[in-house]
Amino acid sequence: MHLPAEDRTTSPYTGYTRAHWEAAADALLAAVEPWATPDRALYHLPGDHVSHSGHLSDGLEGYARTLLLAAFRQDETVLGRYADGLRTGPGGVWPNVTDRGQPLVEAASVALALRLTRPLLWDRLDQPVRERTAAWLTDALTAEPWPCNWELFPVTVGGFLLEIGHGPEAARKAVDRGLERIEDWYVGGGWYTDGDGRKYDYYNGWAMHLYPVLHAWLTGDERLLDLYGGRLEAHLADYAHLFGGDGAPLHQGRSLTYRFATAAPLWLGALTGRTPLPPGETRRLASGTLKYFLDRGAVDDRGLLTLGWHGPDESVLQSYSGPASPYWAAKGFLGLLLPPDHEVWTAPEEPGPAGRADTVRPVEGPNWLLQSTRPDGVVRLHNHGSEDVRYDPHYTRFAYSTVTRPLASPPDNTVTIDGDHLRSGIVPLGTGKDWAASTYAVASGAQVTSLVVADGAVEVRAHLVAGAAPGTEVRITGWAPGQGERSDLLPVHALSTATSDDHARTGVTGVTRATGGTPALFVAVARLTGDPDPAPLADLVTVQVRDDDQELTVRWATGTLRRFRFTAPEEGSDGASWSVTPD
Repeated sequence: MHLPAEDRTTSPYTGYTRAHWEAAADALLAAVEPWATPDRALYHLPGDHVSHSGHLSDGLEGYARTLLLAAFRQDETVLGRYADGLRTGPGGVWPNVTDRGQPLVEAASVALALRLTRPLLWDRLDQPVRERTAAWLTDALTAEPWPCNWELFPVTVGGFLLEIGHGPEAARKAVDRGLERIEDWYVGGGWYTDGDGRKYDYYNGWAMHLYPVLHAWLTGDERLLDLYGGRLEAHLADYAHLFGGDGAPLHQGRSLTYRFATAAPLWLGALTGRTPLPPGETRRLASGTLKYFLDRGAVDDRGLLTLGWHGPDESVLQSYSGPASPYWAAKGFLGLLLPPDHEVWTAPEEPGPAGRADTVRPVEGPNWLLQSTRPDGVVRLHNHGSEDVRYDPHYTRFAYSTVTRPLASPPDNTVTIDGDHLRSGIVPLGTGKDWAASTYAVASGAQVTSLVVADGAVEVRAHLVAGAAPGTEVRITGWAPGQGERSDLLPVHALSTATSDDHARTGVTGVTRATGGTPALFVAVARLTGDPDPAPLADLVTVQVRDDDQELTVRWATGTLRRFRFTAPEEGSDGASWSVTPD
């Protein structure tokens, strides 16, 4: 991919300007053109990883997701190619939109693209083509979505059909139904769970906020825009902290192959005026994540986005991933809808949170603790409230970062009780200015109540194990190897160092008490740092455990003292769990 020379005057952190985004979009669109069918209705991109929806659906995905990129680019010539595809796709070679089928997802991309480019594309189509396209999209209004962000795909289709006056009653019902549905999943503070349960990840930004806010903005509905835009603004206050100093997003959650789609909510805030971020910081964060992936092999020598993270990487794929799935990264180009003279393009870049200062930040909705350090730009997420066991390990580990990824064996950032490291049924116990806590039960019936306290790059991790048989082995693992970063794990209470030199990853161990059922507290100090010569952990923090393993005192070398109390549930309280309370 050939990009313009970097501009370190306007963009001192990334060197990227609007011209770089335009060049990247143009290159991606040019690279997919040879893979279109002769009628340009399907884009069969190369690759062996066919999704569970099949080859035909994957071809539609290739058309719809690259059309979305073309819509953000607003290039009449490129859009003309997609107009050709509309003449034979809808009602012809495209698969029908059915209940819980992948074409429902792609219908939303087609509808949004048509709405964004109406004068350039839709209004220039012949009437029979418009009628067939509208009829194909209409099935999306009544198709049953999966109970998650899919509820917003009929909303997106309905918004376009309302605008062109096609089936307004059905379209309005679809819009109202989907917007009502997501209210069940809004937990406050700018955060949604992606369906029932506690599934928190990037779908908050590139789906749960993107579609309602765009719908409200395109409709011109100020009431809706105040509602959804206000939520977006609150979300971005946290979201800005999810990017490392090198531009990397946190490696957590599913569909990570969408990569720089993580920039979408940043641009969305600027587009609608609903953002707490200065324009220079918005562009720095967005350009940083685009540059991060382009510099690390996300695009192959044919100019195509690969299925993976940096380059090809099956560990971040799901069964629904097909050769064109990475092109949902098109959402990251939303900023091209802003005119070249908009301040988000002209203001000098400003550093993001990871580049300004060491930060420890609680995120109440997901019950996370974010921890970043300025010298190395590393961001760490301590997870005490997000899970989706279908996609373990990208949800259920205790910690994630911008420089590491979950490992299978031995598993990183876990607590293993008698060989069992699965973590499900997480119950958040709260979060504060420098701590987060949660509890869960393992299959054997033991309960694990966990606390993390952070300062700088250092974390105190405490796990109280109750209800395990006496002598049960408990193993705690720390950070997986990073991209040159150092990982440390120091046992400080009821644990001993493993014999491996890499004990941060292989773990430290202890055993439950000889008296059956008596809770035992296991405490270690962990660190993930890019500092090549960090101070010894023992010099940075002192930990004391008192009162029969139910009181933890943490004294940092900076002078800060923190004390926490683990409290057992009252006798006879059915289903109650241990709690953690700071003094």
